[in-house]
Amino acid sequence: MTSENHPDGVPRESFAHSFGISLLDLEKTQLEPSRLLNILTKKSSFHGSFVSIPEIQARNRVLNHCGLSDEDYLVLFTQNYKDAMMLVGESYPFFKGNFYMTAIGEDADCVREFASYKESRVIFAPESWLDLRIKGSQLSHYFRRKCKNTPKGLFSYPAEVNGTRYSMHWISEAHRNSWHVLLDATALVVGVDRLNLMLHTPDFVLCSLDNTNAHSSTITCVLVRRKSFDMSTASPQLHE
Repeated sequence: MTSENHPDGVPRESFAHSFGISLLDLEKTQLEPSRLLNILTKKSSFHGSFVSIPEIQARNRVLNHCGLSDEDYLVLFTQNYKDAMMLVGESYPFFKGNFYMTAIGEDADCVREFASYKESRVIFAPESWLDLRIKGSQLSHYFRRKCKNTPKGLFSYPAEVNGTRYSMHWISEAHRNSWHVLLDATALVVGVDRLNLMLHTPDFVLCSLDNTNAHSSTITCVLVRRKSFDMSTASPQLHE
């Protein structure tokens, strides 16, 4: 019997093995999306119930940088940017019928591989779509498009690219139209380029503790909004 293949032609077993995941875990993310927080916690790089003082300090530093609280956000640490993106891609409940829209560079975005594998529709959004000065934005058009599923899927975009800062407005607009949002803030220097996300509250935020190279092998934090993936509900929720 022929095994089912990944969209790029890679067998399911090989694809799962190459990303250090199991097919059972992938199926659970589709069947039990409310378990996302639990899945993320188990798969973070730092295991065990003991939390070191340096880890607490790093967590508080990142939360302060983003203007967020640990009551609202779970903070996970990964060994590098790629691992952080893979953590989100593996655990997010993509499935046939929802969307993954991304304005993150193709060479850096690992999430799209998981979205494609789970048969979610992938939409590539050029950075020009993030310009608020352009009337009739393509982003707004895609946010408003009809979808029988709620939430419609995940939208990922960078907070800054080559010195150009992009508006947090897109987070609020995406939420109003039933999308989850991943904000890639790894290009910003923690403690220097402060973010004030309390009013916008993205569902995922990526931050690098050492910003000498945003996509280098430095520790990358994944902030997950707890309310967005409430463990007590049957499916992920969107909260303003």
